[in-house]
Amino acid sequence: MSDELEPPARDPYVPDPYVPDEDALRLAEALVFASDGPVTARALSQLLPEAADADAVIAALRARYAGRGVELAEAGGGVMFRTAEDLAPRLRKVVQIPRRLPRVAMETLAIIAYHQPVTRAEIEEIRGTALAQQTLEALLEAELIVLKGRRETPGRPAMWGTTPHFLAQFGLKELRDLPRREDLLLELPVPRAAAVEADTGAGPAAAEGADDAPGEAAAGEPEERDG
Repeated sequence: MSDELEPPARDPYVPDPYVPDEDALRLAEALVFASDGPVTARALSQLLPEAADADAVIAALRARYAGRGVELAEAGGGVMFRTAEDLAPRLRKVVQIPRRLPRVAMETLAIIAYHQPVTRAEIEEIRGTALAQQTLEALLEAELIVLKGRRETPGRPAMWGTTPHFLAQFGLKELRDLPRREDLLLELPVPRAAAVEADTGAGPAAAEGADDAPGEAAAGEPEERDG
């Protein structure tokens, strides 16, 4: 009598697990590469055959890129290609780091991220100083914040919150993954409006800088000027 155990009989009513083929993986790879934001399983499923499992395709693609110089990372409710974390410090030698948003815009963004939905008056109360309209416009143009409705109080003030692009920009899956507030002060591309304000000395950097302590204003200057 053989000691070998026979494999359990397959249940004919349970379908075999879906295994992505090469065409599905190539299609997913091309979609993630071509998209300017995170790709969701739902978006991918619109391109795949009806019987395909988009989540399985994404998992297989993530496994294929694991350990490479570019990896498939989860961010902003979807997936996107990102440089491997261990290579980022070495790339800084040759890859130009984008300019930061003005300090006042980053402070405002941090307040919105941690207190959303939040009104302009509430932002001003937390910051302890007036908030220029140009600051909100810069964050809107950068697609980092969005209108989240209006508070049911006199005047029905607008309420602001962060966007999926904000999550993707900071490599977050969801808002619960927010880092410490000081870690939000990262290099972010300067929107066109903010860049003009920084170069001319106008806009939120000039309007709000006067309300800051002298030491803080001096620390913010290098971020708001060229060269």
